[in-house]
Parts: sequence; C-alpha cells; structure tokens
Amino acid sequence: MARLLRDETIVATWKEFFVNHCKSDIETIALSYPDIRSLLIDYWDIDKANPELAEQILNQPYKTIFNAEEALKDIDVSTLNEKLCIHFRVFNLPNTISIRDLRAKHAGKLIAVEGLVKRATYVMPAITISAFQCQKCGAVIKIEQEEDILKEPSECYEDQGGCGRISSFKLLTSHSLFIDNQKIELQENPDNLRGSEQPQKITILLEDDLVGRIFPGDRVQISGICHTMQRRQANFRLKTFYFAIDAIHIEINETAYEEIDITEEDEKEILKASKDPDIYNKMRQSIAPSIYGMEIEKGALTLQLFSGVPKIMPDGTKVRADIHVLLVGDPGTAKSQLLKYMHRLAPRSILASGSASTKAGLTATAVRDEKFSEGQWVLEAGALVLANNGFACIDEFDKMSEEDRGSMHQAMAQQEISIAKAGINATLKSKCSVLAAANPKQGRFDPFIPLHEQINMRPALISRFDLIFPILDESNREKDIALSAHILRTHKGSELAENISKCDKSEYSEEQRDSFMENIKPIYEPEFLRKYVAYAKRKIFPVMTDEALEIIQARYVDFRSNSKESIPFTPRQLEGYVRLAEASARVRLSNKATIDDAKRAISIVNKYLTRVGMDRETGKIDIDIIETGISHSQQKRMKTILGIIATLCESSESGAAIEDIIHKAEIEGIDSGRTEEAVKHMKERKELFVTPTGGYKINV
Repeated sequence: MARLLRDETIVATWKEFFVNHCKSDIETIALSYPDIRSLLIDYWDIDKANPELAEQILNQPYKTIFNAEEALKDIDVSTLNEKLCIHFRVFNLPNTISIRDLRAKHAGKLIAVEGLVKRATYVMPAITISAFQCQKCGAVIKIEQEEDILKEPSECYEDQGGCGRISSFKLLTSHSLFIDNQKIELQENPDNLRGSEQPQKITILLEDDLVGRIFPGDRVQISGICHTMQRRQANFRLKTFYFAIDAIHIEINETAYEEIDITEEDEKEILKASKDPDIYNKMRQSIAPSIYGMEIEKGALTLQLFSGVPKIMPDGTKVRADIHVLLVGDPGTAKSQLLKYMHRLAPRSILASGSASTKAGLTATAVRDEKFSEGQWVLEAGALVLANNGFACIDEFDKMSEEDRGSMHQAMAQQEISIAKAGINATLKSKCSVLAAANPKQGRFDPFIPLHEQINMRPALISRFDLIFPILDESNREKDIALSAHILRTHKGSELAENISKCDKSEYSEEQRDSFMENIKPIYEPEFLRKYVAYAKRKIFPVMTDEALEIIQARYVDFRSNSKESIPFTPRQLEGYVRLAEASARVRLSNKATIDDAKRAISIVNKYLTRVGMDRETGKIDIDIIETGISHSQQKRMKTILGIIATLCESSESGAAIEDIIHKAEIEGIDSGRTEEAVKHMKERKELFVTPTGGYKINV
C-alpha cells in the first residue's frame, strides 16, 4: 500500500457522517475497546447519506478508508481520555465479482468475492513500522513498511535525529509496531462452476481483528481491496502480476444453503408445492427421470437431500443429521449417472471418484507452499471438508486404497476430520451427507453372499451407512421390455430435439419431440428443487410427535425381542429411523414428524435390511452381517469349530487335520461345505494358522 496523506476535506466529510449516523456505535465500541476495534458500516447507509462518498469508497478505497479512520481518531468519546484507533469496515457492497471474472480494471477497487476457504496460514505478526538503531551514533530511525520485503534505512536520516552518515543498522523489535497477519486461499464455489471448469483461487490478506476467524472449509463472502502483486522467478521480477485482496470485512455463511437466492415468488411456489398430497411421488419422479425404475432408491435419495435435524445434547454430544447412502450393484445399472445427477441437484455438492482421489484429496492434509505460506506447513481442505453442510458424492468407492478408506470413518460418524501432521493438530468440520457407489469384486452382485465379501470394504465402514441398496441387473421379460422402451424413447426424443434445433428445415415437429420426452421430463425442475431443499434446510426443523416416537420404539423393541439369539437391530439403526422420519417431514415443509413419517422411515429401512441384512440360513434379519460382516449363525458355527480344533490340538502337536475337523463338525450337525468355509474365513482373519505339516492351530 502506498504512503497515504491526510486529506482534511475528506476527513471533515467523514467526521460529519460519523457524528450524524454512528455516534452511538462508536461509543459502544469505546466501552469494549480494544476487544472490539472495528466500526461496521453498511455500504447502502453511506450511499443514502452521501452518494459521492460511497462512490469514492469503491473507486479510491485506500485513500477513502485511510481518511475515514483518521476522522474516527478525531471524534471525542466521553468514556475515554485517549484517541481511539478504530478500523473502518464496509460490507454489503453492490459489486460481488466471481474470482474468475477479476480483470485489470478491478485493481485498486473495493469489491466483494465469495468462495470456499481452501487453506489458511498461521496467524503471524507482521511489522508495519520498523525501528532501526544506527550502529555509529545510536539514533533510532523509523521506517514505514509497505511491501513484503523488510526495507532498511539507506542512511542515518538527520530529520529523525541521526548523524546523516551511511551506516549499518540493528532492528529493534521492542520499538517497532506489529500487526497480526494471516493469508487464506479462497476457491470458487463448486456450485457456480460449469462442466469441467477448474475452480480458480485467489489469495486474501487478513490483518488485525480479522485474523483467526475462518478455517479451511468455511464458505465466506469477503469485502476487500483488489490489488496486484508482482510475480518473481529466482531473483528476477516478472512483468506479469497476480491478484490479491486486502480484506476489510468477512461474512461467514454459517447457515446451510444461504447462498441460494429465494425470492418471494419462489417462496410462494415452494409453499404451494408443499401442500400437494402427492409431494413425495413428485419429488421422487423429479430425481434422474431419464434413469428407469429405482423407485425405492430414488425415494431414499429424496430423504437424503433433506436430511434430519442436527442435535446437540446437554452434555455437548453432537448427533448427526445427515443421511449416508451406499449403492452397490452390477455394472451398467446407472449408479454413476445417478450420482452425477445428485451432484448437479444437491446444493453445496462435491463430486469425487474413489479411484482418482487420495486420503488428502477427500479429507484434509498439511501442505507446504513456498509462495503462499513462505515454506510453512498449512492445512488444505479436501472434498469432504469443502462439502461441509452439503453433499459429497463419491463414485467407485470400492477402488479407494485401505488407508484412504480408513480416513472416512471419523468423517462419516463424527462428521469431523482430525489432522496431526508437521506439528499441526487440528479438527475440521465435515458435516455432509455421503452418497457413494461401489462395484462388486466379482463383477456382479450375488444376494446370497454377505455384502462385505463382495466389495472391497471393511464391515466397520459399511456400517456407517444408514441405507445400503444393492442394484441388480436381473433378467425379467416384462421389466426388460419396459426398460428398453424407456431407453429407446429417451434416445429418440433427444435425436428429435437435436434435429429440430440444428437442421434448417426439420421434417419433425415439436409436438413429436415433446411426446417422446414427456416421460423423462422432471415434474419439478432441478433449479426449483434446489431452492425447495434450501428453503426446507433453512426454515424447517421437525419435532417428533409422541405417536411417531411410540411407533418407532415399538418397532425397535419388537425387532429385538423376536430374535432370542442374534441382534437384528442396534441403536445405530434406531437413530437412522429418526433421521429418515425428520427428513420425511421436511419434504412437505412440516415442523412435526408424524406417524406417516415414521412409517415411511420404517418401510425404507426394512427394505434395505431385507436386501443386505438377511441371514440366508435362518431367514431372519441379522444386523451382525452389516456391523461385523458375519451373521450370528456363522459366529456360533465358528465358535463350535474353534472348540473342535482346540480339542484336536491337545492330542496332536502338528495341529488339527482338515479331515478330522470336518468329521467332528458333522457330528455337531455342521455340513462339510460350511466347515471348510468357516475354516477359510478364520484363517483370513488370522484366528487360525497352518502348521508346516498342513494342520490348523489357533492363533493365540
């Protein structure tokens, strides 16, 4: 920033404005000074009082703000005997500019930008006025520091009491003036990107009471002065510059979906749609209508969009409201296409691929950048942190490495990510719904094989999902006729649309096109649906009725009491009932979750458990299959076989032979196939090991 001189005319104008409009605010600040040391002014209040002054702020911000702060020093405050050094900060600017639209004409102007905080440096003191002591005469020379590189006196200045000679100088930090300083990197909101655009970034410089307030993953709007900083290569200065912003005000968008603008007309349409008794079916039919079928899955995704209500217990425990969904199925069943549609539909959505994402890319990491952080380690947010208060779509979830998947546990359960690297110990928020898609290891999903054996994922991570849906490509003549007709009509409708729009004299009519496109046209347009979800997230916070609580409790108790041996249901699934019931109430914009909402939640969970939590031996639902990967009947069988092996090993030092194990197990009523399966499974879990002679022993 160039050296600024006091302009008495501008100071007088500002002083008049402050006295007439802000005197009480200044006195309030004086009572809390120095804990509060910034005066916040709405731009439109200035424009209303003095349009010329408002115009000056936008076009000559450095000069105008400097003189405004000079005027604040001149205002007498009865509560203090000393002059106040108050920062002047303006917000609610008329010109919010996208980061990618910044141009040379914006340099030196006051603007506002929005985005995600990608990373942030430590808060460090920066010197503003340095005191140097002359090593010849001992005089103290003060230099105002205006650039990144510390500037030393060229001589011992006589006008500051020095000897006037060229000398060496010692920096006196105790006599210098410092100010808190921090850099953040702001990235464009993913919601505003088109197609394959790469999000652009800009460096934001924070000072004094603005530092330490925002963290990676926060969505913010920043008002500041755009300026240019020269690029360097080795010891050379390049002729090209890059943009940076000196922030003067920060607004954190803590409310979910606050960035989506909802007009009064939109609100009327939303409230009208919420009264429709067929709202659930219409919502479901508006999700990826070009994808045939999947009514159950689309119904669950509708509830996932709205989510439940976040809660903080009296002891400080936080209960997540977001619903996690996993789609597992055969190739070619449109799982990826469904994820991409949800990514475009859901506000605050991030799309990632498990095969192309690392642990750092999904969660967070510590990085070192010479240009941004001068070689210091800083935190950089990953996809789950950037999707905070939003939606994370992860395709090819099974392709992630074991280490990368391990980092997902905390992010999905506690909805936070802890980093301990390079001396940085921090916890970042990842309050987002996770929608993941995975492929079976053997190519196709087999409903008779436990889920954990079919996908490259441990049961502990699978159990973090509230809903798991296998998507099967089964041969069924009636279904195949309907599916093929749907796909072919979709293609012909698209062909007609292209022909009509691109050909000079098309022989087809718009009526023909519309007749083919009718079945794939969403009832609610994606833009309206985004606004509907955003409105529900902002305004609707359902409370369970007593009747709804009773029906959920009865279902939970009945589920557990009907099974004397296994545990078919756990409190984790019970909380899933509650989240789904709350989301169901939000769909119709109701602040009460009723019996119908509870029944809808129970129905969806039952369908999910029947598909992936059914013990094929007993025909009963057994949650152990999901929680541990092994059904209760399998656990009981393995316990029996372990006892057989232990008995056989007492009489044989070479271990228990597989033939003897099978023979003893048959006496206990276990057939040879299940015995071999159990032995193989226990060997993989390292509960058993093979001796040099081929026998089996228990791994102690």
